[in-house]
Amino acid sequence: MTKYELAVIVNAKIEDDARTAAVDKCKALIERFGGQITNVDEWGKKKLAYEINKMNEGFYYFIQFDAETTAPADIEKRVRIVDGVIRYLLVKQDEA
Repeated sequence: MTKYELAVIVNAKIEDDARTAAVDKCKALIERFGGQITNVDEWGKKKLAYEINKMNEGFYYFIQFDAETTAPADIEKRVRIVDGVIRYLLVKQDEA
């Protein structure tokens, strides 16, 4: 298993329930493709570096997980269309 991190920025203009649902959907996708979530770090509402879809703020979440090397491609395909997610980045973490 390889260690990965999924950084997700969720729309700040949606309700708390919808925001939680978007993050839960991302977690479910990770588990659906054989990943085991090790840590979820919520950074809260932060200012974006640049405007995205006329928004200046978003909620930042960092989900660390272990998965096989084939899982990230499948996860990225589906995170791209999750409602409420305005940006995401999935990276492989260093072993050190």
